[in-house]
Amino acid sequence: MDIINILLVLLSVGFGLIGWLAPKYTMDTLDLKPGPTSMGTSEIRAASGALFVGLGIGAFLLGDPVAYAMIGFAWGGAALGRATSLVLDGQTRSKWIFFAVEVVVAVVALWTNLGVDTGV
Repeated sequence: MDIINILLVLLSVGFGLIGWLAPKYTMDTLDLKPGPTSMGTSEIRAASGALFVGLGIGAFLLGDPVAYAMIGFAWGGAALGRATSLVLDGQTRSKWIFFAVEVVVAVVALWTNLGVDTGV
């Protein structure tokens, strides 16, 4: 479990660092266009970036299974938003790929940290 949790932290912090420190790259990857103000870039830095850095670092510092499970809840919330977009906004290959990654991270984090103890 420790190795899986460390990988979850690295994944969250890694993607978060990209969003936080390379918002233009993130916006290009997500097919987003900057607007007349810098608010779009600010939102990417915050919601797609530093939020996930804080989430990962916080889970690591607390070191508790519930803290690591919160990584799963956050990625699960992202998957829910992505699923909503797939239904209401139209489907693209990119959306399905992001959705799949979000679901896998959520399930792994939740199962690893809140799953049934099999005694193995």
